[in-house]
Amino acid sequence: MDKRISINTLAPQAYKAMYALEGYLAQTSISKTLKELIKIRASQINNCAFCIDMHSKDALKNGESARRIFLISAWREATKFFSSEEQTVLEMTEEITLISAHGLSEETYNKARAHFTELQIAEIIMAVVTINAWNRIAVSTHLQIED
Repeated sequence: MDKRISINTLAPQAYKAMYALEGYLAQTSISKTLKELIKIRASQINNCAFCIDMHSKDALKNGESARRIFLISAWREATKFFSSEEQTVLEMTEEITLISAHGLSEETYNKARAHFTELQIAEIIMAVVTINAWNRIAVSTHLQIED
């Protein structure tokens, strides 16, 4: 696959805006573990190899186990490896990433309300939205995995 344009080079203000979202997410109350689960799961759904690679490495550096990373895409069948809060975040990630299917369902939203504050729900939604934007940038420009 040939590399395409570099939005960072051609439109640095766009990247600056994306980095501002990352700066916001770095200050949120949701854990690094939840943030990486969100990033990996959305990237899997969007087939973004660059982001799957980056965020799997980041998760490992943050103390995540390789086994849990391997199981993220099958979390519904591997529930004993993920807490109820993590399962809810993964479900939210899937529903928001696949927004055209049915959106964030009432059932999932109510599960989130049982585990998280309204502010944390907003933070989770913004984390999902942000990684989906990065995935679309990386996939559409053929961003390459570095060795």
